[in-house]
Amino acid sequence: MAILFAFALDLLLAEPRASIHPVVWMGALLKRFRRMMPDGQRASFVAGALLWCAGAALVGAIAWALTKATILVGAGGSGLIGLFLFPLFSFRFLLTEVSGVESAIQRGLDEGRQKLSMLVSRDVSNLSESEVREAAMETLAENLTDSVVAPLFWFALLGLPGAAIYRFANTADAMWGYRGDMEWKGKWAARADDALNWIPARLTCLLIWMGGFDLRMLPKEAAKTPSPNGGWTMGAMALALGVRLGKPGTYLLNPQGATVDADSFRRGLRKAEIAGAAGVVLMAALAWRLGR
Repeated sequence: MAILFAFALDLLLAEPRASIHPVVWMGALLKRFRRMMPDGQRASFVAGALLWCAGAALVGAIAWALTKATILVGAGGSGLIGLFLFPLFSFRFLLTEVSGVESAIQRGLDEGRQKLSMLVSRDVSNLSESEVREAAMETLAENLTDSVVAPLFWFALLGLPGAAIYRFANTADAMWGYRGDMEWKGKWAARADDALNWIPARLTCLLIWMGGFDLRMLPKEAAKTPSPNGGWTMGAMALALGVRLGKPGTYLLNPQGATVDADSFRRGLRKAEIAGAAGVVLMAALAWRLGR
């Protein structure tokens, strides 16, 4: 009931205001932690790991306390848990932001690139129209795991603390897990995010698949990407739509597929809608089965 109520809130409201959004608070905490990290490989790695554990323990403890507090409410406890869960996953906002890329492209390629730059970390300045759509579709496929299936999966297993710790881990990876001066500082965060996403990513690729292509083709495509998880969902989306998806100079999924045009982009959004909704129902069923 908590998952279904949170899903209803997501469809109705999309996102809470930034001032009361727990993920925004997590980001502020992570920024403060980042300033505390020393330089040097070993020292920065140890500091990053310890600070990550401290942050995860803090958000987990707060979520546990909120869960215990709902006991006092009695029959309305599931609704409150759903209210607390609502900002820890994001479905409608994801679909809105990705669909906005296509709307921006219709107004001009530069505007499409600008909209895409708000969703990805790669350089978008020289991307063609089809490459902009490819990058947006990859983001959509990968974030079906990060924003929908994974937080609900960990909620189903561990309750609100599981969802909160997962969201903290995913935010830490986004903020710390880059190469360059953050490589060793964020290595623990990156590996923790990989571990927590391992099962959810493979569940998500099955939700995207749903019998739409030869599943035996997927492992080969998934292995082409540097990410141990992202390639599964991006590869599944490429195969399901019959298109190629790639990052120039890094990988190309389903190279024999067609380029992503406006029609295949719309089909990808529709497939994501169905896969995401099915994921919500599946995680609600898992939570019910486990008594969460």
